[in-house]
Amino acid sequence: MENANSPVWFITGCSSGFGRELAKLILQRGWKAVITARNVDQVKDIAEGYENTALVLPLDVNKKDQVSSAVAKAEETFGRIDVLVNNAGYGYFSSIEEGEEEKIRSQFETNVFGLVNMIQAVLPGMRKERHGHIINFSSIGGLVGFTATGFYHATKFAVEGLSESLSKEVESLGIKVLLVEPGPFRTDWAGRSTSRTPVQIADYKKTVGERMDLSLEGSGKQQGDPVRGCEAIIEAVESETHHLRLLLGKMAFNLAIEKAEALKDNFNAWKELSLSADYPESEL
Repeated sequence: MENANSPVWFITGCSSGFGRELAKLILQRGWKAVITARNVDQVKDIAEGYENTALVLPLDVNKKDQVSSAVAKAEETFGRIDVLVNNAGYGYFSSIEEGEEEKIRSQFETNVFGLVNMIQAVLPGMRKERHGHIINFSSIGGLVGFTATGFYHATKFAVEGLSESLSKEVESLGIKVLLVEPGPFRTDWAGRSTSRTPVQIADYKKTVGERMDLSLEGSGKQQGDPVRGCEAIIEAVESETHHLRLLLGKMAFNLAIEKAEALKDNFNAWKELSLSADYPESEL
């Protein structure tokens, strides 16, 4: 049943994967969902039967005028935006050396600058309400780098740093930030959502080429369940306690712990060399 006080979720990239499943779960709970995609024909079915609580809008996060228009329409329709989900984004497979500038820049435009466009558009309303939740989709690839996806990792590492700073800027304003870091899930990330530059240099056939092949072969067989992942996201948002990062899936959790331990070992291994770069205490 519709509730005037039910939360309003604005979700980008709802045509497939996490965005689509999250929109469905939000509506099933009787909450309000702003369902967006570049092609609205791909998401209209999600809103069927939820005419009073669903708003379907065309949105390319790279187009600032479209972003502004969509946010304004959402606020006009529902009065506010409680939760922004920056889910829109995609992967790009290539060796670093063979990366194509146009594809690299295009991925940064969507994964980083598109996300910034959305954040800047919703913050005025959230600041006014002194309430809100911004969910930025990162990845385990925002913490750990692998072969073949270096440019994708670069975008997600950027999202990680931006989100850390944002969380410190808006916490006192009643706005929370959540970084979602999934491992492999049965979404379309390794399918049509991913761009590829084939490996031509023989030196990269083993490292980059083999991983590209494995990713294609594993698509649709990943351990991660998008529905369960989205339920975890909702639970984290509704929780009375808050943490900046939410890892999703066993592989993501294990890889993150390994990375944290490797960082600590690395820092300690060169501790004395690191400390030697300061002026001696006697000269301060």
